[in-house]
Amino acid sequence: MAAVLREIEAEVQRRKHLVHQSAERKAIISQCYKRKHSEVYTLQDSFLAPGFLEIVRYCTSPDANLHGLLRYTESFSDKRIFRLPVFTEEFCQAFIEELENFEQSDMPKGRPNSMNNYGVLLNELGMDESFITPLREKYLRPITALLYPDLGGACLDSHKAFVVKYSLHEDLDLSSHYDNAEVTLNVSLGKDFTEGNLYFGDFRQDPSPVPSYIEVEHVGTQGLLHRGGQIHGALPIASGERWNLIIWMRSSAIRNQLCPMCNQKPQLVEAEGFGDGFTETCEEDVPETVDLCSVW
Repeated sequence: MAAVLREIEAEVQRRKHLVHQSAERKAIISQCYKRKHSEVYTLQDSFLAPGFLEIVRYCTSPDANLHGLLRYTESFSDKRIFRLPVFTEEFCQAFIEELENFEQSDMPKGRPNSMNNYGVLLNELGMDESFITPLREKYLRPITALLYPDLGGACLDSHKAFVVKYSLHEDLDLSSHYDNAEVTLNVSLGKDFTEGNLYFGDFRQDPSPVPSYIEVEHVGTQGLLHRGGQIHGALPIASGERWNLIIWMRSSAIRNQLCPMCNQKPQLVEAEGFGDGFTETCEEDVPETVDLCSVW
């Protein structure tokens, strides 16, 4: 028991220092890194697939509804998993070249998360404000408002964005887990690879004695939207190399009430940037009315 407690305390201390270490890396990268494709750092409509822009136009139209939106997406089982086009092939190629350029540089690099060893934290690379935030606010939120109203889809107000890399001599797969997010977007950027399907089980709060899994193929330039609490993982790739863009989108209106990782009222400590997507609310400031975007 003492050994377990020491291990837990070490992990707690590690996580407490993550934000400051990330800020230090970001400052060094901003000053010293020489970009290969500077244009990919600022979101442009030309990066987005025509089908994706059509979906956004529909979702922002006055008569948009869930039934109409489902005509534009591919859904899987009853697990509320949706595939949709996101980027153009030209953008994905340029983006991967930029990521490889950064990977081959001598810049400091942080792990994307506690499970993936290879990839890039996009806020450290300098893509949060000019790319990921407008993507979430202008393009993704109209879609998630219709698909996930019960998870705060209309008020996803923060995110964590990173790219993960799978290859034969590095990370091959990803074990079952759920995300620290209300809604996750997972986009396959490329390159050439075989196998490596994603698999999805039950929502973590659904009682189920025997998990029921489905496999979903990851298609280049296309993305999968799913609930962060959906149990999922990635099967091993058999050849090649795959890069995935992951955006964990969070709604403070939802998670301020209950932490999605421990299912308890969150006890908050101050953090820089988005932190884990919680916001501090004084007791006297709590409204008596219901926040519609969290239950609509």
